[in-house]
Amino acid sequence: MAENVNSNTLGKKIFFLHPSTLTQNQVISELAQEEFEVYVVKDEDKLRKILKNYPDSIVFASINEGMKESAWEEYIRDITGNPETSGVQIGIIASTLIDESIKHKYTEQIKVPCDFTIIKSDFVAATKRLTEILNGVNAKGRRKYIRMEMNHDPNATVNLSMNGTFVTGTIKDISVVGFSCSFTNDPGLVKNSLFGDIQIRLQSQLLKAEGIVFGSRMDGTEKVYVILFTQRVDPSVRSKIRTYIQAHLQGRMDQEFK
Repeated sequence: MAENVNSNTLGKKIFFLHPSTLTQNQVISELAQEEFEVYVVKDEDKLRKILKNYPDSIVFASINEGMKESAWEEYIRDITGNPETSGVQIGIIASTLIDESIKHKYTEQIKVPCDFTIIKSDFVAATKRLTEILNGVNAKGRRKYIRMEMNHDPNATVNLSMNGTFVTGTIKDISVVGFSCSFTNDPGLVKNSLFGDIQIRLQSQLLKAEGIVFGSRMDGTEKVYVILFTQRVDPSVRSKIRTYIQAHLQGRMDQEFK
């Protein structure tokens, strides 16, 4: 029940198992831009184990890749038939038109809840269809944006221009809406203050933005400020933040698989 409450609030993890190159490079990237929490997995055995930690996640199985079709059927039936993973919602992806009997088996016999999608060269149409499917199963829950905690990453910093100089802070979490940060020496940011020249460093990327101080909170003895981006922030900056978030969430998930 706790997992269901959490996913209703924060959304569900979406795993693409053995995605084709087109799916990985185009479709998944576009879904990340739509604020879905997407992951690439290329080891079905490791995924089977980790699904027990995320029993209400979503899996899209690319049945033209990785395994023979008979092995795919056995794998999917094993997930849906296991009480520990029976809540996982399965969708099927094919990169070529296949025998209608195979499609019928998954949609009418196994009754996968996330449908059967053909992904060929028109990735735009495929992305639109997958978005409809994911919205239909409430994949985002009640959240609108993915907020990623930075886990004290020293390579995630912010520079704010104050009184002719820059003060440097550490980013605590970030989304396309804004970020929170803290400083070694509290600069005393005033609520509703506008900062027009914010420099955000995420690893090797340097992004420029504009934001307003929304407020602050205490985290133990540390004062944490929340800054929201204004509508004047370039859309490319938000796109880069989404790409950064997806890449780092993928990296953390890869660590879980080890």
